Amino acid sequence: MKLTKAFVLITCLIATLALTACGRKSAETKSAAAEKAAPVAVTTAVAAEKMIASGFEQTGSFVADETSDIAPLVAGRVLSTPVDVGAWVRKGDVVCELDHKDAQLRLDQARAQLAQANAAIRQAQTRIGWSAGTFDAEKVPEVAAAHANWTSAQAQARLAAADATRYANLVATGDVSKSAADKARTAQETAEALANAAKQQYEAAANAARQSFEVVSTQQFSRDSVNSQLAMAEKALADTTIRAPFDGFITARPIAAGEYVAVSNKIATIMRISTLKLEIQAPEQRASQAKVGNTVTARVAAYPDREFTGKIVAINASVDPTSRAFVLRAEFNNADSALKPGMFATAFLRQPGETPAVFVPKAAVVRDKTTDSNQVFVIEGNTAHLRVTQIGEETEGQIRIVAGVKTGETVAITGQTNLFEGAPVSAK
Repeated sequence: MKLTKAFVLITCLIATLALTACGRKSAETKSAAAEKAAPVAVTTAVAAEKMIASGFEQTGSFVADETSDIAPLVAGRVLSTPVDVGAWVRKGDVVCELDHKDAQLRLDQARAQLAQANAAIRQAQTRIGWSAGTFDAEKVPEVAAAHANWTSAQAQARLAAADATRYANLVATGDVSKSAADKARTAQETAEALANAAKQQYEAAANAARQSFEVVSTQQFSRDSVNSQLAMAEKALADTTIRAPFDGFITARPIAAGEYVAVSNKIATIMRISTLKLEIQAPEQRASQAKVGNTVTARVAAYPDREFTGKIVAINASVDPTSRAFVLRAEFNNADSALKPGMFATAFLRQPGETPAVFVPKAAVVRDKTTDSNQVFVIEGNTAHLRVTQIGEETEGQIRIVAGVKTGETVAITGQTNLFEGAPVSAK
């Protein structure tokens, strides 16, 4: 048993020594191959340090500034849909027309009722001397005549009373007979009775006029009710025309002419994209670094050479307990409609101050499709060394190296297709 274990140990040791020897031989072979290979002519540049804005990079997706599923306010049959998906509409443009025959008939009926109410009011106003919305009983012809008759009767009664008094005095002096005085007193009583009757006629005429005024007021209230019905009929007719609530693009239109729609049906979907919002999920450790008003720059795959600039407009006050991230929202002007809702973006959230960064010429970075990585060849002496790098933003033909190359290192900017790890180079 002990001999067996010893034999196994010796066998493993021999195998290890053999593998080590093979490895050394393979390395020596590669080194020898590199030494025998002709130097690759390359052009070089030095990785430089530049001061850039402080901040951090995150990803996010663009969403529309406003999205509205347009629904009708009344049910009805669709007559026409003058817009289609992709159409750009202004606020108030017609999106859909519903059958409006019934609504038009109800509107015509309400207008006729209003005309009748106005005619009745004008007739009543004429009867009572209506002027500038006020009531003056003395301007009513019947009341004015009754008032004039009463005034005349009062004058006659005063004259008869004076005659009766004078005759009574003359009786006392013996200048007239008692029968003449009695006749004068009788005339006085008659005139006073006529005056009282004229007063009653005047008051009756005035009361009748006041009642007519109340009739006018009642008719005006009725007209107000008709006006309300007219306004409702006008709104019902207007509601058969569905209009865009704001400027934007039609992104869906699920109905067609001839269909019947209820108030719960969607007529169309409109998006406002003149301004877009970028929703970014940032890790909780960045919570103290994000501030409303900070500048955000974003890049999208559709425009690799273009940078879009916006500002943070909102920060969610809570952190998601599952992802341990919080949501930022940045607003971007999109007047040329280059950005589309749903686009994925890489965003750089800037902060006050600057920080050093390493930059190399754009030509130094080679994209390896096999490994899906960005690579740079660093030249040390006359030898090329392959570095897998993490890149950042690009500016003025220079690209930022986040990791993989240090400031002052020499990098190849031409001839990379002939380079490999340890390849000899002839640098220019």
